[in-house]
Amino acid sequence: MLRSSTSVAVVSHTQRLCSHSLPTNYTSFFSPRNPLLSNSAFLKWKTNIASSNNNRFRMAATKALAQPLQNADELIDSVETFIFDCDGVIWKGDSLIEGVPETLDMLRAKGKRLVFVTNNSTKSRKQYGKKFETLGLNVNEEEIFASSFAVPAYLKSIDFPKDKKVYVIGEDGILKELELAGYKYVGGPEDGGKKIELKPGFLMEHDEDVGAVVVGFDRYFNYYKIQYGTLCIRENPGCLFIATNRDAVTHLTDAQEWAGGGSMVGALVGSTQREPLVVGKPSTFMMDYLANKFGISKSQICMVGDRLDTDILFGQNGGCKTLLVLSGVTTTAMLQSPNNAIQPDFYTNKISDFLSLKAAAV
Repeated sequence: MLRSSTSVAVVSHTQRLCSHSLPTNYTSFFSPRNPLLSNSAFLKWKTNIASSNNNRFRMAATKALAQPLQNADELIDSVETFIFDCDGVIWKGDSLIEGVPETLDMLRAKGKRLVFVTNNSTKSRKQYGKKFETLGLNVNEEEIFASSFAVPAYLKSIDFPKDKKVYVIGEDGILKELELAGYKYVGGPEDGGKKIELKPGFLMEHDEDVGAVVVGFDRYFNYYKIQYGTLCIRENPGCLFIATNRDAVTHLTDAQEWAGGGSMVGALVGSTQREPLVVGKPSTFMMDYLANKFGISKSQICMVGDRLDTDILFGQNGGCKTLLVLSGVTTTAMLQSPNNAIQPDFYTNKISDFLSLKAAAV
């Protein structure tokens, strides 16, 4: 019965991937006629989308049920690079998860490259470097890839005009990364205190030079930002709608789950009737960027995360090995549910199991 239910779930998931693989608004966003996108960038995007869709179809149709990790050494020896999610894997809120420092030290001693990828856009890479340091972890800025950094990296990849502006619904991390890359922006936290006085005949103005609206996690989210972003997307010719991620929940504290960036993105989806281009996980953009930057073969990468629909799908879409840890949002029941079609290669309780499973195998 379990196999039958799982098969139905896999078919259903495959159908969803196919039906949502190319939102209708992408054809207008990424058309050769779009003045904000070069022909070469359009062709590159079209090829990547086709490849990603094929990979996602094959993964959804053929993925076997996940196995508990039993031989850590075998997995460690089979790859060159480990990509770790942060929230729910390395820390929860501002609390370090038990055994993380020793595990990272062991992997570095074995000559493994470590990369840390987070969908949380509230901080820049430099700011995340300080958080790692505060938690007692020695991590270089070059090893950190936040979705805040993915925004300007993506804009560069499509030759986004430097004379256009980016309207930011998000926090300081996105602003700092855009500034470092030389892009002009408006919005951000300072718009959090702005209000709209609705009175007869009131018309809200917006900057017609905005060529992209970026939506990330935003604790200062308000109606002003929704309306401003909506006007830019709907009225500025060729304006892009970019999301750092669509995570449903996030770990602001270690006490409970909090509404994630997907709630902010959803508001703009509702008002514009458009789907965004997502630059964070599970989009393959950051995986491609990392592979090119470090010269990594994707088959030599293991993606370690606590979320099925972002971390594990991110690794699968990129053709990597995948390890789910149960120290974050995903439970064993969620993983083994007949309704779940996203199956990692392996799962374990937390990354420090690398140490205990290693010892048990000796």
